[in-house]
Amino acid sequence: MADQEVFVAQQQPLADRDNGMLDGAEEDPAAAFLAQQENEIAGIENDVGVLEGREVLSAMQDPDDLGLDANSRKQEAEWKEKAIKELEEWYARQDEKLQKTKASNRAAEEAFVSDAEDIFPGTEWERVAQLCDFNPKSSKQAKDVSRMRSVLISLKQAPLVR
Repeated sequence: MADQEVFVAQQQPLADRDNGMLDGAEEDPAAAFLAQQENEIAGIENDVGVLEGREVLSAMQDPDDLGLDANSRKQEAEWKEKAIKELEEWYARQDEKLQKTKASNRAAEEAFVSDAEDIFPGTEWERVAQLCDFNPKSSKQAKDVSRMRSVLISLKQAPLVR
């Protein structure tokens, strides 16, 4: 409302205008623009000065009258809370996953140690077969290990004589 009053006050009646001439003197467009801007700034400063003391506190306490800045701060706070919850959930999932991995690694290590203790003569090739994947199609290795596979198979079929 105050903006409209400032704007109306700046308007001059059409009769006072003499094709850009006021009282026989030329009007400087830059000076007119600066005067208009100063009037608008003064109006804004007056509007800002209205909210003082209790009105500021009541405006801050009432969420319906917060305005865009307060709404955006409120929304930002909600997003931060949501992000903190999501991070906590992610860390919990990561910890759970880590504990499962540790348990499976321990079980695999115990099985490996028990198999290593059960060394009997004549079971060497079975142990090598357990450690090597002899199926070329299911191999997930990126390197070509076909030559090593063929050497191990030939040694298994015809062991070296000492």
